[in-house]
Amino acid sequence: MSITRRSFASLLGAGAIVPTALWAQDDPVYKAVRSSLYGGRTDFEAGMTFLTQRGNPDVVPALLTAMRYGRSREQDIARVMETLTGARHGTDWFEWMLWQEQNPQIIPHPSLVPFKREVLLGIDQNFDIFLRPEYLRRDRMKIRLEEIAWGGVAKDGIPSLDNPKLIPAAHADYLKNDDLVFGVAINGDARAYPLRIMGWHEMFNDVIGGVPVALAYCTLCGSGILFETQVEGRRKPLIFGSSGFLYRSNKLMFDRETHSLWNQYTGKPVVGPLVESGIALKQRPVVITRWDSWKASHPDSQVLSLETGHRRNYGSGVVYRQYFASPELMFPALVDQSTHRQKDYVYAIRQFGAARAWPLEAFRGKPVINDAIGQQPLMLMGDPDKRSVRAYERGSHRFKATTDGGLLDEAGNRWTVTEEALVAPDGKRLPRVAGHISYWFAWDNYLGDAASVYGG
Repeated sequence: MSITRRSFASLLGAGAIVPTALWAQDDPVYKAVRSSLYGGRTDFEAGMTFLTQRGNPDVVPALLTAMRYGRSREQDIARVMETLTGARHGTDWFEWMLWQEQNPQIIPHPSLVPFKREVLLGIDQNFDIFLRPEYLRRDRMKIRLEEIAWGGVAKDGIPSLDNPKLIPAAHADYLKNDDLVFGVAINGDARAYPLRIMGWHEMFNDVIGGVPVALAYCTLCGSGILFETQVEGRRKPLIFGSSGFLYRSNKLMFDRETHSLWNQYTGKPVVGPLVESGIALKQRPVVITRWDSWKASHPDSQVLSLETGHRRNYGSGVVYRQYFASPELMFPALVDQSTHRQKDYVYAIRQFGAARAWPLEAFRGKPVINDAIGQQPLMLMGDPDKRSVRAYERGSHRFKATTDGGLLDEAGNRWTVTEEALVAPDGKRLPRVAGHISYWFAWDNYLGDAASVYGG
């Protein structure tokens, strides 16, 4: 997602198109907050004076929203925020958002709900389906409203690919050998979804090997996670799209049945009708690898066609070129960089009641790692140059790589590596474990101390 710097007035028009709760119409705090964007100069100055004298930082989340879009007033708004908090971040919206994440003890004034709704619905009235007031009650949300940020596009502004057209691997002349693809194989059905296409769409809904799945690709956090979409107790598989919103630089996807917002990283609903459903989408294995590698091991694979129904430049290295090449984030998220840089790649697993990450560079010169997550022994095979990692249960075995890329156990038996399992000479199978690549900041920001990290 990329933020646009259009005039906010041109996005909002009047602002009066959004109905305001009756309680808010006569609330002096709401009136003062609203004046930051919609009031004339006299009302604005009076509003800022009132909030300063009131002295409560609970209005900072709303003022932070106003400062992002009220470019001509951002210095005045920033001075009020600094007075109320003692923080010194000037007009730097990015730093103020980090400050806000660091200070969860500040509970926003209730006026944040109608004000933020008015601002966001002024950008796209379709956002109303996600931001109903009854969904935005603090006790009904799994994330903080003040940290939900507009990502620069409207609802479905990044269009999902639903049951997209596929072609045989042999006909995919548009792909270069070193193009990266998401590789998926379920029940013998192998598919490749090139990142150079998926970067423009960030979501596909498909059926692979008879299993309904969705791949949620958050370009900003470098993660593509494959979820099963048939949920127990629901008649039809869920179908997902991109909402246009972010949370800590991570996309919020939505399901088209209930229009609940979902955390792409965890596969759980966080705002809307499904919040209390207890649903957590089951992950399926997916691998990122080079096209020549995938095609060689899966010659019968199907691959996305360039005929997506959308006009995009699907050239190699085009989408998000600058972001991927930069060490910086586009949107704010706190991250501990004492050990790893924020955009270092890790391989992430959340299974067996635990969470663990393996830095991609740990596989440099060490293609096989015998490790464990929780009490579950694992074997991981990785190649940093292909951004590839696959994980498998290993039972009591310890594996090592051969010089020709094969896999031997402790007794010297050669195992076959497939997308779904490790297979011993006698047919014994050790199942694959679902995981995904991610930037370090996303893993650290969402899991933090709740997770462990492989240290070699």
